[in-house]
Amino acid sequence: MAFIIIHHHIWGCQSGNHHEIIGCMDKIDGVKLGKKIKEFRGKQGITQERLAELTGTSYKYIQRIEGKTPPDVRLTTIVKIAKALKVKPTDLLNF
Repeated sequence: MAFIIIHHHIWGCQSGNHHEIIGCMDKIDGVKLGKKIKEFRGKQGITQERLAELTGTSYKYIQRIEGKTPPDVRLTTIVKIAKALKVKPTDLLNF
């Protein structure tokens, strides 16, 4: 199933209703997502440990997301990470 992000809310992607749609995709490229997270984290001087605290996840999970073989990441987690990094979810998904 594809997803859309509308004003930081997650909805199933449907054809037709494209009002205020920020993005719609079939699969997120985990490696590119991890690089974006690492980039924004580095710009703000936030460690993986601190990002884990801010998002309510574990340090190991953040480490895996930024690694060479990242796990699938829920869009709700992407929203939490974006909020912690003070960026829009689309900033993390624009690759």
